[in-house]
Amino acid sequence: MSTPHNSAEKGQIAKTVLMPGDPRRSRFIAETFLEAPVLVNDVRGVQGYTGTWQGKPVTVMASGMGMPSIGIYSYELFKEYDVENIIRVGTSGSYIPQLKIFDVVLASGSYSDSSYARVQNGDTAQIQYASESLNEKIRKSAEQQGIALYEGIIHSSDVFYSEREDYRKEAIEVQHCCCVEMESFALFHNAKVLGKNAACLLTISDSFVAPEITTPEEREKKFTDMMKIALGAV
Repeated sequence: MSTPHNSAEKGQIAKTVLMPGDPRRSRFIAETFLEAPVLVNDVRGVQGYTGTWQGKPVTVMASGMGMPSIGIYSYELFKEYDVENIIRVGTSGSYIPQLKIFDVVLASGSYSDSSYARVQNGDTAQIQYASESLNEKIRKSAEQQGIALYEGIIHSSDVFYSEREDYRKEAIEVQHCCCVEMESFALFHNAKVLGKNAACLLTISDSFVAPEITTPEEREKKFTDMMKIALGAV
């Protein structure tokens, strides 16, 4: 069985999937951390690998950028491939001075003015929440590995380049979001709709409050703390 976006057969994808946005980061995680990783999907260059981590089956598959993209891939993984848990491992821009480059954030929920949930099934909630049971496993993994974890509501945006000066005002001043990315709102919504578990770990890659930024190579290969935390929660 395959879908228009995934060439894997049923059974080739593990119950737990780590989902970076970047296909190169998917390959890096698989080659760096998994034992005997096998490429199970490469449709549109969205690489998915299945291997084992400390004897447990794990799949790492990219989501692409934005809610429509992760919306498609996560929905199919949950519904067509019987995946139970998806942990997004992505990048984010900091909204607050406390969050520095390379810090790791665990999303308790995701605020967005996106129409994704409303169009998908009529859900008008502007905050979609992570699975608490999965978040608790992530907290324990971080604690056991001695990796600091900042937790809070994050902003999930439909737009990367906005012409509006006040575009982030609601997220920062009203919802008190600590950082921004572009995928978790759709992921959390799909998990809620389908009765599955979803979480989001982010590494701060740039900042809206300080002149800090990472390179494309660093984004691909050096955000390993969140990867270790996610794998420890499997």
